[in-house]
Amino acid sequence: MKRPLFIGSEIYRGSSYGGWHPLRVPRVSTVMDLSRALGWLPTQAYVPSPRAKPDTLTVWHTPDYVAALHAAEVAQHVSDTVKARHALGTPSNPVFPEMYRRPATAAGGSLLAGELLAKGGIVYHPAGGTHHGMPDRAGGFCYLNDPVLAILSLRQNGARRVAYIDIDAHHPDGVEVAFGDDTDVLMVSVHEDGLWPRSGPTGVTGQGSTINLAVPRGLHDDDMALIRDHVILPHVASFKPDAIVLQCGADGVEEDPQAHLSLSNQAHWSIVQSIMGLASRLLVLGGGGYNPWSVGRLWTGVWGTLNGFAIPDRMKTESETILRNLRFDGNRRGKNPPDHWFTTLADSPRHGPISDEVRRRVNAL
Repeated sequence: MKRPLFIGSEIYRGSSYGGWHPLRVPRVSTVMDLSRALGWLPTQAYVPSPRAKPDTLTVWHTPDYVAALHAAEVAQHVSDTVKARHALGTPSNPVFPEMYRRPATAAGGSLLAGELLAKGGIVYHPAGGTHHGMPDRAGGFCYLNDPVLAILSLRQNGARRVAYIDIDAHHPDGVEVAFGDDTDVLMVSVHEDGLWPRSGPTGVTGQGSTINLAVPRGLHDDDMALIRDHVILPHVASFKPDAIVLQCGADGVEEDPQAHLSLSNQAHWSIVQSIMGLASRLLVLGGGGYNPWSVGRLWTGVWGTLNGFAIPDRMKTESETILRNLRFDGNRRGKNPPDHWFTTLADSPRHGPISDEVRRRVNAL
């Protein structure tokens, strides 16, 4: 593979979880549009995501759950029994028109990524990162667990040891369920302490292969740099992975309405840059992120970082128009957004003294 590949789909453009759900906002389509407007996404770099067939999903999900998810999309309704068993039709995991096709497309992209990376390279799949899905039930807006499927696909295609890094504000409980005791999968998660699903306390488990760092509210770029240099990079380097999967959820940025961290998008880009070259295969996924401006800018910058493109100081008119046309109705963060959300991908780094509590938790690892 001579250049990074971008897996995307038009299904995300018109699909929404509902009028007031956190995932009512456009995300992947914004990244696709911005990347093209910047001249960063030529036709030869773009790979349309396939939709995973039900039998391919049962490599981890139960046949009953996959069948229930498919049936719920067709009927646009679930019974109380299905809701109780599979957590479908809940406020977090609602019934909506593409409730099977959309996650199956994300899952198909992650399965394809493992195949595309069989001989090495870089793949970016911003629609991926749904790390809360469980084998028999949905969880936390995640109907399927595409990071688990990506890791399984990478292993099927020759990567024996896989490092999974997760910098989403939420703990990847589904991924830990899948690989918590698998010493050929290293999981390093940095997530907000006490945030849903309220799992992943700081510590090392799984015979040393599962590393959770629950961080306090207000984590800023300098705190994350310490974590990068003293937790993420040393553990990944010593593990010597054949492949790395980075879940790059954008909900840790200061403007996100769901979490309480204070990172800039540059903290995420720095981690992307630092892990490039640590393995011959790199897959970068999206994840959380519920402010349409910050997630669109952050994930577009991830694609630029993977390609070595310079982040522009000022957007082109076409790119700026894309951002100015976004809406965030019903949320205070969407009222009178600052002008720099429209005019540049980068925001100001969030500097400050490194928290004593962050140091203590880092040292505990």
